[in-house]
Amino acid sequence: MAERGRPRSFDRAAALRRAMEVFWARGYDGASMADLTAAMGINSPSLYAAFGCKEALFREALELYESGEGGSASRSLQEASTARAGVEAMLRENAVAYTAPDRPPGCMIVLASAVGIPASPEVRDYLRAAGRRSVAQIKARLDRGVAEADVPKGADTEAIAAYFATVLNGLTIQARNGADCPALQAVVDSAMAGWNALTAPRPAA
Repeated sequence: MAERGRPRSFDRAAALRRAMEVFWARGYDGASMADLTAAMGINSPSLYAAFGCKEALFREALELYESGEGGSASRSLQEASTARAGVEAMLRENAVAYTAPDRPPGCMIVLASAVGIPASPEVRDYLRAAGRRSVAQIKARLDRGVAEADVPKGADTEAIAAYFATVLNGLTIQARNGADCPALQAVVDSAMAGWNALTAPRPAA
């Protein structure tokens, strides 16, 4: 006999992916329980039994996003032969991903923060931590570039990382506002054109 309140054909992984798409499109507060259960094909008791609560479901959805759609460009950042190539690959791959026709536009994490500050303190903290991780990943690749001599010694890697993270956030907002991939790639062209100036050693104070 099927568990009470839970459909016999319930597929937790598939339901989580559909929840991720709802949160991605509407943000945390914008996604109602009715939206989520309708998209997931389950009722509220099944959702609570499988995921605990809306906050826990959102965290799982973010983890799914970061391990899949949201993580491939970060891997390219680390795997490229130079820091410049890695940063450019990250930006260009995200420009493609943010405008893919088969998914919501933009970055799920950035949009969850931009749509409105979530009422849940736990969700706010999670999103802020995700934003800090993004900057830290870029900075780590730049620091590696300094160590490997493809980024000048004395470059302000923290400021450069914050700049490129800001460019990424801007690509998301532009995509959500309807910009297509060529338009986002043009922004990447402009950002990368300033690489030499950005990485020039900062004069000592």
